[in-house]
Amino acid sequence: MPEPSFRRVIVKLSGEALSGPEPFGIHRPTVEAFAADLIAAHSLGVTLGVVVGGGNVLRGVEISAQGMSRPTGDAMGMLATVMNALVLETALERAGASARTMSALAMPQVCETYERQRALRHLDEKRIVVFAGGTGNPFFTTDTAASLRAIEIGADVLLKATKVNGVYSADPKLDPSATRYDEISFMEVVNRDLRIMDLTAITFCKDNNLPIRVFDLMIPGNVGRALSGEPIGTLVR
Repeated sequence: MPEPSFRRVIVKLSGEALSGPEPFGIHRPTVEAFAADLIAAHSLGVTLGVVVGGGNVLRGVEISAQGMSRPTGDAMGMLATVMNALVLETALERAGASARTMSALAMPQVCETYERQRALRHLDEKRIVVFAGGTGNPFFTTDTAASLRAIEIGADVLLKATKVNGVYSADPKLDPSATRYDEISFMEVVNRDLRIMDLTAITFCKDNNLPIRVFDLMIPGNVGRALSGEPIGTLVR
């Protein structure tokens, strides 16, 4: 891989991506492939944090839509992110990397509780830190958690790794004429209601001058390409 363009990054990993070709759950070969990509990128000397979603297991919004309170549904969704984080941590460790899961929800018998200074020490000691539990609060998405953690650890860029190869003018699955942007501003994302991330996450990034690179995680090596500054996907800034 070419030399990285960034010193420290957060990768926002879609929970749905962990299910691979399956409709839900965890697809082990897919997780192992993601782990290999993350390790290859980490080997370039970049300090790397990962925020993982939980949509392959459970979405709090969907649970609350069925009659459960939103705080309870969101708490269940946060637990799903912890499960995904532990799976990813195990895959990283088996592949030879040093990794730590840190949860915004305190569960010391399962993993470390998130604390900023401790997270920074793990990063400085060349561990890949997997952030779980969202922000630890209901009504906030894991996209917001990713932007928050990126700002807290002083990341240079937020890499949003999804199943889509960038930001489009409309949903490309529903509108074949949708066009992909190579680059777009935060305000254009908001004004055009593109919903690549929730408004709180976009605002966090805009107010703190944190660029976002949206790209397709399903293509092997794309994490490294994004780190090296290749113009893959869409740059939001």
